[in-house]
Amino acid sequence: MPPLNLIFAGAGEFGLPTLRALLDAGHHLVKIFSQVDRPAGRGRKLTPTPIAQFALDQKLDLTRTADINSEPLPPADAMIVIAFGQKISQTVANHARLGAINLHSSRLPKFRGAAPINWAILAGEAHTGNSIIRLAERMDAGAILGQSLLPIGELETAGELHDRLAADGAPLMLKVLDQLANGIAIETPQDESQATRAVKLSRESTLIDWSQSAQVIALKIRGMYPWPGCRVRLTDPAGKEIDRLTLVRARPAITATAAPQSTPGSITANGTISTGDGTNTESDSLEIIEVQPEGKRPMPLTAYRNGHPLDPGARLISIA
Repeated sequence: MPPLNLIFAGAGEFGLPTLRALLDAGHHLVKIFSQVDRPAGRGRKLTPTPIAQFALDQKLDLTRTADINSEPLPPADAMIVIAFGQKISQTVANHARLGAINLHSSRLPKFRGAAPINWAILAGEAHTGNSIIRLAERMDAGAILGQSLLPIGELETAGELHDRLAADGAPLMLKVLDQLANGIAIETPQDESQATRAVKLSRESTLIDWSQSAQVIALKIRGMYPWPGCRVRLTDPAGKEIDRLTLVRARPAITATAAPQSTPGSITANGTISTGDGTNTESDSLEIIEVQPEGKRPMPLTAYRNGHPLDPGARLISIA
């Protein structure tokens, strides 16, 4: 494919593999737009977005802006938008010769919105993928130009799936650009009757109701990690706080025998967590696989228990 002159608008890490692939393929990035620098870290130092930092490192033409619609645009063959976080006007979307296209991390029309990767896991989906669509006035509603399909791992977290989808999006973008440049791209309107929403998550979204099934809770733990993260207070049987943890990975427990009935959210004699109605059958007992103590790296629960014996009756109390 002959090199194209491209405008790229993005902010988050999700767009980095595609941006690298565009450069490696010989395309010309005539302008990079990203969000303005924001405070980050303990010192709250103004920090460029991942896309802005990459552009600075590569000495690309970068504009950090709070409103792309007010910025002058250079001539371009196409505009690519990935995890940008700003509403783009139709004037800007129609500026480039081949128009503007967006990489979205779900198989649209499923999971339109801000958190499609999280919601694919939360919903218990077996597969997900990427979609490349036309930029439209309604969020994530543009015609589909290309899609991919990826299985979701049994214990995969949202963070891990994010990285796999980010890598998967790069070759898909190159393929769609080639089709657009050669006039063979097929645009398929989305089936509005199949559209679902992936609303933005918050700390309050992470609160665990231990009376729910182990399956629902396991999906929530994986789908919320690493952000916003399902955080818990670990207390001993008397109610004294032992530690604070973020739960990383879990699954419904498979036990040979049921443990005695116990309060949902408490540790059973089998070492699992009582969920559901507290009868601790195979369908309502949760096995924690991995945890992250405050200020530390994630670790298997077996390693954590070496320094923190967990007695039956100890409890996990969900906190935002």
